[in-house]
Amino acid sequence: MSPTVELRVGRRKVEVKRAEKELFPQDGITKADLVEHYRRVAPRMLPELRGRPLMLERMPDGIDGGRFYQKEASDYFPDWIRRASVAKEGGEVTHVVCDDTATLVYLAGQACITPHRWLSRADRPRRPDRLVFDLDPPADDFEPVRRAAHRLRELLDELDLPSGLMTTGSRGLHVVVPLNRRDDADDVLAFARTAAQTLAARYEQELTVEPRKDARKGRLYLDVARNGYAQTVVAPFAVRSRPGAPVAVPLDWGELDAPDLTARRWTVKDLGDRLEKDPWAGLARRGRGVTAMARRLRGLARDAARAR
Repeated sequence: MSPTVELRVGRRKVEVKRAEKELFPQDGITKADLVEHYRRVAPRMLPELRGRPLMLERMPDGIDGGRFYQKEASDYFPDWIRRASVAKEGGEVTHVVCDDTATLVYLAGQACITPHRWLSRADRPRRPDRLVFDLDPPADDFEPVRRAAHRLRELLDELDLPSGLMTTGSRGLHVVVPLNRRDDADDVLAFARTAAQTLAARYEQELTVEPRKDARKGRLYLDVARNGYAQTVVAPFAVRSRPGAPVAVPLDWGELDAPDLTARRWTVKDLGDRLEKDPWAGLARRGRGVTAMARRLRGLARDAARAR
């Protein structure tokens, strides 16, 4: 049986049981390593987590074992961990909210490999402050992802929308647009769908909005479904449950064409200087509303129709 380690994290003491359990057996990465990663990235990760309900992707037996996705906070979680109850169909769910390093470390000790965050905060759960486009390629080839990101940024620039870029640690990229929390999640989702459809129509040989894989015909999928109410996306600096323990990392748009860039470029063992720079600095303060966005988008569609 692996030992229990007690850590002092701020004002809290956090116990990590079975600390030497290998969660990534092929890489020799243990639960203690996962805990240390989240402790190290906390200053950069917490601003993207605070106040948001989480869904926890837990794998107690490591990535070669079973996994489960946990929304409801466990009764045995410490009282000092913040919780937030939000509405669901027919009731409510009480989620964990990660406001401090101790909570992040505790969750890692519970074999939460990947925390997935809401795009809104618990105080106004139907008013997101982020919109996310998930660029999902048909295969592991990264070039279609790079090209789609450039295409999407061109559209966002036409709409005068700020955006951030992030590797997912999986196969694609996320493009994140800050919002001002004035619009309902349903309106945000509707706008995201229209934007994706507009882009797919421009580049119909490369991009698609077809959710069914057999209908995509080798095209990159512009996935916007995560913008719906109570949906979640992977958080910046979260570890993914893949060999090598890849990490989701925010990028500067100028890094998109770097030859060595892939969705899994950075890992728990190799974050390089990613904690020393903040490509998203000030992004949250530039939030927009989707009502104005939608008007501009309709104007672009009309202009495109006239040009045909």
